[in-house]
Amino acid sequence: MLRIRRLYKEAFPKCERKPFSIIKSMAKKGRTDLWYFEEGGKFAGMCATINGHDAILIDYLAVAKERRGTGLGKKMLAMLLEHYNDYGVFLEIEEIDVNAENNDERVRRKNFYLAAGLTPMDTHVKLFGVDMELLGKDCHLTFDEYREFYLHNYSKFAYDNILKP
Repeated sequence: MLRIRRLYKEAFPKCERKPFSIIKSMAKKGRTDLWYFEEGGKFAGMCATINGHDAILIDYLAVAKERRGTGLGKKMLAMLLEHYNDYGVFLEIEEIDVNAENNDERVRRKNFYLAAGLTPMDTHVKLFGVDMELLGKDCHLTFDEYREFYLHNYSKFAYDNILKP
């Protein structure tokens, strides 16, 4: 668990992280799956999901820093999509914005997910003040359905902080 927590803190900006205690609590309740990936007997990455009745949100997915750029992220995502094959799977990415400091990173991230088989859901949201786009596999959520997913599977607080862009 310690390696997952360290990677989580290193890979995601503080403004995008929820307290790790919430993730652990949700995992104990079966509402989150917390994945520990190994390759060659060494820690390679992590993933945390939010589990709905018929849809899974890939909430956080990260490859260990020293393993990035090796194709491992693609393998991890493929394993997740196979594991959740009976569900619609979706995730949130920052909107492409040519004025954003990290726009190149946003474009690379989107291209990574598109190459892995996810498709744009044509649903755009403002999640805690950040403009996001939803990508999915076998999943198509409207704005209202997305908000309902958060209300029923995560929290009213999150639901209240999802707005139309």
